[in-house]
Amino acid sequence: MKILVVLTSHDRLGDTGEKTGFWLEELAAPYYVFKDAGADVTLASPAGGQPPLDPKSDDESAQTAATERFRQDDEANKQLAATLALSQVDAADFDAVFYPGGHGPLWDLATDTTSINLLEAFARADKPLALVCHAPGALVKVRDADGQPLVAGRRVTGFSNSEEDAVGLTEVVPFLLEDEFKRLGGLYEKGPDWEPLAVTDGYLVTGQNPASSKATATALLKLL
Repeated sequence: MKILVVLTSHDRLGDTGEKTGFWLEELAAPYYVFKDAGADVTLASPAGGQPPLDPKSDDESAQTAATERFRQDDEANKQLAATLALSQVDAADFDAVFYPGGHGPLWDLATDTTSINLLEAFARADKPLALVCHAPGALVKVRDADGQPLVAGRRVTGFSNSEEDAVGLTEVVPFLLEDEFKRLGGLYEKGPDWEPLAVTDGYLVTGQNPASSKATATALLKLL
């Protein structure tokens, strides 16, 4: 069982002068869901190498058992420091793909042609795709075999408008996931802010927020 995990390479939070990147818990929790199930996990990013960590996900308040385990895992950190460039990755080599969030994906993975082609290859092979929090933004330009938005007519979730408003970034992000999914014809669902929610529709799994990362990864495993 081979699972590809795709992280953002984008580190600028719009024009705020602040940093962003991937959210640590959204990598750590799924990483161990997969590893503990015996999966072979490969990490990749658009630029390759060390992806940027969202500094807010490094705060003490954002730590979990999974993030602590990851910090102490030399092998995991070596892997993270040397992610493959997406251009080196072939969907045919993997059974499933998982995208952790953080705000970074809204800027790079949403428009990255290599990522879009990769997700389309997984979808057309009926291989499971799972994306959590802001990472479902990577789906907005992904099309199905008929050229329609992949999310059209599908049950999906992702970081909600109310959650984006709560973190004060509604006017900073390039688009609001909830609005964009609805515009594309997605059947957007959300639960209470900050509570876990993972939605499965066929081979597609999406998670609403950081609290949903483990549930999203577990749902992906079920599809395998």
